[in-house]
Amino acid sequence: MLKGIDQRLSAEIVHILMLMGHGDDLVICDVNHPAATIAAETTYGRLVDMAGCDIPTAAAAILTLMPLDSFVPAPVARMQVVGNPEGQVPIFARTQATVDRAEGRPVPIRALERFDFYAEAKRAFAIIRTADSGPYGCFILKKGVVNLPEL
Repeated sequence: MLKGIDQRLSAEIVHILMLMGHGDDLVICDVNHPAATIAAETTYGRLVDMAGCDIPTAAAAILTLMPLDSFVPAPVARMQVVGNPEGQVPIFARTQATVDRAEGRPVPIRALERFDFYAEAKRAFAIIRTADSGPYGCFILKKGVVNLPEL
């Protein structure tokens, strides 16, 4: 363990976050998402599990280390409810509250049709599967810039 790093973040997750650059995408999903299949096509190339966490808990832990991109209109994407693009499920509001709290501001979240979400997820850097039972617990977080002091 290290000081200041959420204990739910494994060494592999911290490694992935360190490898990612500005504009790279990270998928956080529930257990129903075809994560292993899609993860094979990501930059990282394999699925990472974050067992014991629901989506908001996983996102909150990840966002302690990873800023969201402030250069795009909506740095978070979610899957639309199939057959009801305007539909809402509880995980949407819970995740919205989590990302708003982490960023200290309202964060726009865009909705993607199911197969558009899958296509975008395949272009992500990595996929982290949580123990969240869903449904529709599928989110893409775009990494922002970390402002560091000069060396």
